[in-house]
Amino acid sequence: MASRKYFQQLIDAVSHCHSKGIYHRDLKPENLLLDVHGNLKISDFGLSALPQQGVDLLHTTCGTPNYVAPEILNGQGYDGAAADIWSCGVILYVLIAGYLPFEETDLPSLYRKINSATFSCPFWFSPGAKSLIDKILDPNPKTRITIEGIRSDPWFLVNYIPVRQGIEEAVNLDDVRAVFDDIEDQYVTEQARNLDRGPLFMNAFEMITLSQGLNLSALFDRRQDFVKRQTRFVSRESPNTIISTIEAVAESMGLKVHTRNYKTRLERISANNAGPFAVIVEVYEVAPSLFMVDVRKASGDTLEYHKFYKQLCAKLEHIIWRSSDNKSHSSPLQTVSC
Repeated sequence: MASRKYFQQLIDAVSHCHSKGIYHRDLKPENLLLDVHGNLKISDFGLSALPQQGVDLLHTTCGTPNYVAPEILNGQGYDGAAADIWSCGVILYVLIAGYLPFEETDLPSLYRKINSATFSCPFWFSPGAKSLIDKILDPNPKTRITIEGIRSDPWFLVNYIPVRQGIEEAVNLDDVRAVFDDIEDQYVTEQARNLDRGPLFMNAFEMITLSQGLNLSALFDRRQDFVKRQTRFVSRESPNTIISTIEAVAESMGLKVHTRNYKTRLERISANNAGPFAVIVEVYEVAPSLFMVDVRKASGDTLEYHKFYKQLCAKLEHIIWRSSDNKSHSSPLQTVSC
């Protein structure tokens, strides 16, 4: 059974990473490769985490939603090893079933399924495989099976050949960190090269941060301004149309406009002469032909900002897209908030 063989190699590889204090955090089939001998290799450690002194839990939300553990979605500190094991369980399910255990057309429904571990195994799953997957896809990380438990599972042990560890040179953790720093520097450089190519793409977990209706309070701790204002809207117009429309409306409202790379700064003297009033507008691509326009106060009075935003929304009515659930609402602040 090829799926069992590859899962065995995956567990050995993940175990090796964890033994070095490295948690991948984005395990999925797209990040698994096969060498010329058919041996599985893990790739793309761009989201992996290294241990920090005195810190047992990780807090950064990352990964691919369908493969991510529920404790990450809940915004609490999480054990990187347990989160990786959950992803391995999803991969095992996909290897046998050919499709995902958790899949929905909208993110909130997907999160609910993941949080409750609501899934079913098709009839061709053997009892042993189903039993192991049930132990791995346990929504409680404290009772979720460990790698040691997986390695002692009867289904896993069938034809299991442990991977032989090669002779390794001593590696200093500082050297490993330096490699990750180099990767980050390369990423920043590449981002700088791409500044003029189009709007930024908002990844799934940035969308999670902006979602409502889930227990995501910990994710909001560092971005409380986003939670309090909720001044953003979605449009199906092109980024150029969105920006040019906002520029025209802002100028008609007496604001100076400065735009670069789908990020616009609107400025004027505050209505109460309390100093400069400035607003930042940024366009993000969240899906093909779907763009989120994020509006935030850069300086000035908060009440003046919300009054301005309400007026802005009224003038942008023709480019704001609303889901069918929101079309019955009348308040611009309610209907355009995410």
